[in-house]
Amino acid sequence: MAKMLIIDHEKCTGCRLCELVCSVYHSGVSNPTRSRIHIVKFYNQGIYIPMVCQQCKDAACMAVCPKDAIYRDAELGRVMINYDLCIGCKMCVAACPFGGMGVDKEGTVIKCDLCDGDPQCVRFCDMKAVDYVEASTVNVRKKREAVEDLAGLMSKFVG
Repeated sequence: MAKMLIIDHEKCTGCRLCELVCSVYHSGVSNPTRSRIHIVKFYNQGIYIPMVCQQCKDAACMAVCPKDAIYRDAELGRVMINYDLCIGCKMCVAACPFGGMGVDKEGTVIKCDLCDGDPQCVRFCDMKAVDYVEASTVNVRKKREAVEDLAGLMSKFVG
């Protein structure tokens, strides 16, 4: 069965350890700019929100890719990039409503690949703000509610 990440922003302390372990796992360097997960900080409100690819069912990034380089992996249900097909147009980055895709310093599009089924952000988050769970109906509902809460929260601060 497919699995998914669930984020609980109320548990996040903004320590950014998830960013560091992600960058080390994928790039071999401890550099948050190379991470696939990013902490959005609202310092005045004391709120930290982990932002990562939501592995959307109807992924906008897949729909806009002119080369069909973005696909869903059948084994884990994750949205993946075929770098042999990717032309680097970055339309997927612009299309993602969650900011779940980024561009590294070489200009390559990057996104969460769930660390091949063993997400490092989950393993190292002491506060358990990030969890990797079966994509059951209940968990999909929880994720949808969390995304709706996030949208409401963001609209308060971003306008």
